[in-house]
Amino acid sequence: AAAMAGEALSRVPAVEIDGDGVFKYVLLRVRGAGAPAKDVVRGHGWAEYHADLFERTAEELARHGLSCECLGGGRLSHRPEERKIHVYGYSVGFGRADHAVTTEKLKAEYPDYEITWADEGY
Repeated sequence: AAAMAGEALSRVPAVEIDGDGVFKYVLLRVRGAGAPAKDVVRGHGWAEYHADLFERTAEELARHGLSCECLGGGRLSHRPEERKIHVYGYSVGFGRADHAVTTEKLKAEYPDYEITWADEGY
């Protein structure tokens, strides 16, 4: 089971965010049976609440035998024409994500971007 969970986990993208705009995001810790955990970032403009992102992602992961917990949330400002992403804010329901962790994940996905973060703002 651990090998299958590890394989399923390896197929989960570390980052899935909208290509443009300002939107909510969550930092999730994804787990499979007996496999090491993996932290992932999900941010989309369709989400009215951070819980919407968490619930939809949890449903998708469950189909692959994976579970997740929300480590916190915030907002992303993604400006592709300037190659910039700014991470800030918090989730009322889940608390503030560790924006430093989120920033590292985004830097790996967008190596040619300037990615900044701040704890202030909502």
